[in-house]
Amino acid sequence: MKKSLLLIMLMLSAATAAWAVTDGVNYEPVNGINIVNMWIQDRAHTPDVWPNMPYCNTSARTAVMKDGYIYIARSNANTVIQGTDTLSQSVIYKVDATNGELIKELPLTLNGAVYGGATLSSNTVGMDNYGHLYMAPFSSNLAQIQPVYMVDKETGEITLMGELDKGDALQRCDYIDVMGDITREEDECNIMSVGASSEYIYRWHADQGGDWEGGFDGDSYLAILEFYPETVTQWGYAPVAKMVLEEEGNYSGELFYIDGFSTAPILYDVTGTMVDNFENVDPAFWPMDVGANGVCEFTLDGRNFIVYVAAQYTGVDETTMVNKACQVYICELGEGMSLGGMQRYWMVPDELGAVSDGGTRVQSMNVEYGVDDEGNEEVTLFIYKCYNGMAVYKIGSNVGSVTPPEPVVKGDVNGDGEVNIADVNAIIDMILSGNSEPNGDVNEDTEVNIADVNAVIDIILRG
Repeated sequence: MKKSLLLIMLMLSAATAAWAVTDGVNYEPVNGINIVNMWIQDRAHTPDVWPNMPYCNTSARTAVMKDGYIYIARSNANTVIQGTDTLSQSVIYKVDATNGELIKELPLTLNGAVYGGATLSSNTVGMDNYGHLYMAPFSSNLAQIQPVYMVDKETGEITLMGELDKGDALQRCDYIDVMGDITREEDECNIMSVGASSEYIYRWHADQGGDWEGGFDGDSYLAILEFYPETVTQWGYAPVAKMVLEEEGNYSGELFYIDGFSTAPILYDVTGTMVDNFENVDPAFWPMDVGANGVCEFTLDGRNFIVYVAAQYTGVDETTMVNKACQVYICELGEGMSLGGMQRYWMVPDELGAVSDGGTRVQSMNVEYGVDDEGNEEVTLFIYKCYNGMAVYKIGSNVGSVTPPEPVVKGDVNGDGEVNIADVNAIIDMILSGNSEPNGDVNEDTEVNIADVNAVIDIILRG
């Protein structure tokens, strides 16, 4: 078997490298706060790498960053043969948030069986406030129930956390948002979604230790009557909800943004009353096109910020008159956390890519808080756009320039910066000699054996 593998390898001349670079932009500090790109992996900056990654796929729609890792969900990524059955299996890719290296693939299983097969079976991936990774499929306008699952971050085994009843308003739900503790063991939990091409929003609540119930005074849905612009009468394609964390430990999520393709983000409360919108926002701060949905907030040094989508595939930055695609705006909110008084700080990156993802509409973004070596507050911002790319930024008063990350070449066993026949030989030498080294464990199963040889071959074949 080893000889046949070597013969195959000798016929291959391709080598593959998976690495990230920086976006190369020197962003000007604003009000004493700096931003730097830690790394980026996308169509614009790493065009020979990104399209070869397994999560560069229109079914890999959402992603989240937490505790040094990025998790990217892809519906029906793998084909699994079980007896005479051919099954589709969804996966979550675990990526190193410090450099963009693919760490491992988490094939999803439910009660030990392959999970997947259904349309958009893993459309949302996210993290609750207690560090639990959750996943949810899309649910159609014929589906009464919106399921939500918790994911084991090491094995990919999923556990059903709730079957959320939509009540009498059955609409398509693409994405969900979770606040609190999805297990309900340590805290309450609230979940929201938005009905696509409708005026309906959904909300479910559970007390600590309690069961799910409708989050609008017992009802699971609410018809929104106020929109901005006023000509809009319903949400558009693939809208998203994002609950606002008003203070740590308060997971009621009584204020929330909805971004719905035909609008900029609008802030509402649980009565459905519009609290704030873009009516008084400087036109230069409006999204350059509203075709993509996504928003988040963060605080830094006592200031409140909002991040929202600047443009999807087309748009012109009014300050530079340059065409842009798949970026976000970072703005400081005005007095009383108002949208109307906000100040734009940056648009990042210069571009992720401009290739249609087939209409997923969503752009994922979230932040993590930390301090530098001198105790200064800093925020790490992650952004991800399906089929186009992802990037990580550091924001803070003491943030300086960074050195581009060292190239990460998965499968480079001999350390020469490439993956080719020499690396297969290196692993085989380890196996035959019995002197294995950590870099030989390519598939990360804690052993060095023929499976690692196959893993390197797979990397080379994928080019």
